[in-house]
Amino acid sequence: MIAYGENIKVFCGNSNPEFAKTVCKELGLELGNGMVQTFSDGEVAVSLNETVRGADVFLIQSTCKPVNNNLMELLVMIDACRRASAGRITAVIPYFGYARQDRKAKSRDPITAKLVANMITAAGADRVLTMDLHAAQIQGFFDIPVDHLLGNPTFVKYYLDKFPEDQYNHDDFVVVSPDVGSVARARAFATKVHMGLAIVDKRRQKANVCEVMNVIGDVKGKTCILFDDMIDTAGSLCNAAQALVELGGAKEVYACATHGVLSGPAFDRIEKSPLKEVVVHNTIPVPADCPCTKIKQLDVAPIFARAISHVHGGTSIADLF
Repeated sequence: MIAYGENIKVFCGNSNPEFAKTVCKELGLELGNGMVQTFSDGEVAVSLNETVRGADVFLIQSTCKPVNNNLMELLVMIDACRRASAGRITAVIPYFGYARQDRKAKSRDPITAKLVANMITAAGADRVLTMDLHAAQIQGFFDIPVDHLLGNPTFVKYYLDKFPEDQYNHDDFVVVSPDVGSVARARAFATKVHMGLAIVDKRRQKANVCEVMNVIGDVKGKTCILFDDMIDTAGSLCNAAQALVELGGAKEVYACATHGVLSGPAFDRIEKSPLKEVVVHNTIPVPADCPCTKIKQLDVAPIFARAISHVHGGTSIADLF
């Protein structure tokens, strides 16, 4: 149980209630008595059944599928708390949707991540707490403080426990970035687990479709760990795994990513791919009837609970990194 002060309230929407309950259990709190419903025409209705006047309120809501519904729920919850005179409102967004639309890739493109940041701020949020944004600069899209947690330490512990250095030669392991854009993220992870680094160079033809070109680095006969921030349709991931085995001669391929979006054909692709195991965090819930046997979830609710405790207490969250 984590120590916390008085007058703290935690509420959640419908995106990941089990995650919110686990966070509250870690904090030693009861989940706030609130209700988030949808009218027959699709409108979101929020009812807070306890006072939040002057309270330090934390609203837990991932903006995952259905993205627009969950985002609207978050905005209406923020507005409800603001109008109920909450002392401070922190939007706890384990997975921040629209993060991939963070720049103008071509003429007349919107920068939707900035638009969403503006909406959250305008609704009345005083602070945002999130994990592994697709692009770190999205923190600057907000005009309010953003605490950006990292999923890296959880994966480091998992793989060092799975492949301890006293039993495995880490020279036979390689961390692989599935694209050039994720190299910095993969390099930081590789340094902490004392493994080499390789890159899968790919050329994306259109959204959610990519063509693998070649493997940069020595992966022949080695165990590879593909490392990324999210898995959506799993096309890039499975193509990268295929390339590592067929072009690079890798012995085994594992994968991990903070956010398991897992939309469309993702489950089927992963099940049929050369991947031995895919590890994701529970920032987005994986269905209980998940048809893929290779997917494993790690719990990051304790990290968010500690962060909430630090934010509430006004102390540094540096120790979480």
